[in-house]
Amino acid sequence: MAAFDAAIAAGYGIECDVRASRDGVAFVFHDAILTRMAGRDEAVAALDAVALDGVPLPDGGAIPRLSALLARCGGRVPLLVEIKAEGRHVRSVCAAVARDLSRWPDAPVAVMSFNPWAMRWFVKQQVGQVRGLVVTQQGKGRIRGGIARALALWLSKPDFLACDIRDLPSRLSRRARAGRLPVLTWTVRSAADRARAAIHADQSIFERGHD
Repeated sequence: MAAFDAAIAAGYGIECDVRASRDGVAFVFHDAILTRMAGRDEAVAALDAVALDGVPLPDGGAIPRLSALLARCGGRVPLLVEIKAEGRHVRSVCAAVARDLSRWPDAPVAVMSFNPWAMRWFVKQQVGQVRGLVVTQQGKGRIRGGIARALALWLSKPDFLACDIRDLPSRLSRRARAGRLPVLTWTVRSAADRARAAIHADQSIFERGHD
């Protein structure tokens, strides 16, 4: 939460990763397993919300609920919610995110995911919610990767793309911008990344203010 508070104070938009607890509550957490951040070999999805509330992080704080982050932002800064979900099992986390967002109907919030099925859930269930597809070409073959991306675009019908900075410029990003589909890029960490993003993307997702 300290990082989010610093971003809000500086007027920066925020990007966060979200997973669902066993009982369908949205928590701001990147990893599927608690090991790296909390030293516990348990999955986020295996614990209920009350149990997750009691898991301490290295800074002494707790794992934030998405509802708490939304309240902290108070609609003052844009928020990008990246939904973490595997395969087609997306209903729990998508419904949890949608429920929290419904309490802030006028806040500048968009959802995005690597998982096109998560974005398709919003296409079907939350008409009008701004959504994006997160993409990377790293470690993927040209033909197989191209087919997977085409299918993902068809399923998710995104309002924007969030492209890996290492891929830019790419055929996908050029075609998107030519078709007036905004392109965000992640994760910008250096002056070289900033220069690349300025030419080939419409907005960047970075880690620190000086990035």
